[in-house]
Amino acid sequence: MDEAFSMSDFQFVHIGEMRFRVFVAGAGQPLLLLHGFPDDITVWRRMVPGLVQAGYQVFAFDQRGCGETDAPSGVEHYTISRIVDDILPVLNALGVRQSLRVIGHDWGAPIAWALAFTYPERVKAMVVVSVGHLRSYGRAGFEQKFVRGFYTLWFQLRGIAEWYLLRQGGQGMRRWMRNHPEAGHAIANMSRPGRLSAALNWYRANLLDILFRAWPRCKVPTLGVWSEHDPFLTEAQMRNSGTLMDAPWDYQRIEDCGHWIPLDAPERLNQLAISWFKQHG
Repeated sequence: MDEAFSMSDFQFVHIGEMRFRVFVAGAGQPLLLLHGFPDDITVWRRMVPGLVQAGYQVFAFDQRGCGETDAPSGVEHYTISRIVDDILPVLNALGVRQSLRVIGHDWGAPIAWALAFTYPERVKAMVVVSVGHLRSYGRAGFEQKFVRGFYTLWFQLRGIAEWYLLRQGGQGMRRWMRNHPEAGHAIANMSRPGRLSAALNWYRANLLDILFRAWPRCKVPTLGVWSEHDPFLTEAQMRNSGTLMDAPWDYQRIEDCGHWIPLDAPERLNQLAISWFKQHG
């Protein structure tokens, strides 16, 4: 794993009974990065230098249950509302109380959408990567729900999903991740006691809400980014998000790239994000 930052760059903040591992770099306008499954804060390291060079102060943290942040036991601790409610206290603890720009990938994208729905005054503009507006995702058709997204259903099988993914040194997880460029790091993280269950609880706590809740229209300028070879998500669920916007919207497709865009195409994603934020942030 190449290093754009080292362990010495991390710090920990305590919010109530939770301890979060955080990363801060640069100076300038605040920019928050939200990772997804099965990743942690390190998924952003190839993007951080370019974002700092562009004049942003970059903030990222291991979200609850992930990386070195605490992982409370129980599905109820991983609802979208609880995950979103971690964000502003973490930022406040780091001295960030103004509005900011947000980039979210994979599960980080639904969290970014929900943050914008709940606290639109705190989000100047955002870039959502891979996952579209939650209502667009929920309305997506057969290919999304039963071909590309079927794993979200079998992830509901408590104990069975954990056994399959971690058996034989994580071979099930490696097979599911397909083209993750750092599968070994993800498997090592998820193999720690309780960590895979905590991560899967994101899916277990939120499946019905994501599919059936009447999520609001978005009032924050948003750029949607999807990659050509994403095995988990259809292009339509991202592209159709534009019909649910009450703010500027654009869609960009990255060719010849898999699901893990922050690792596979960091320069291109930075270019798109920086351009968007200059226009709308």
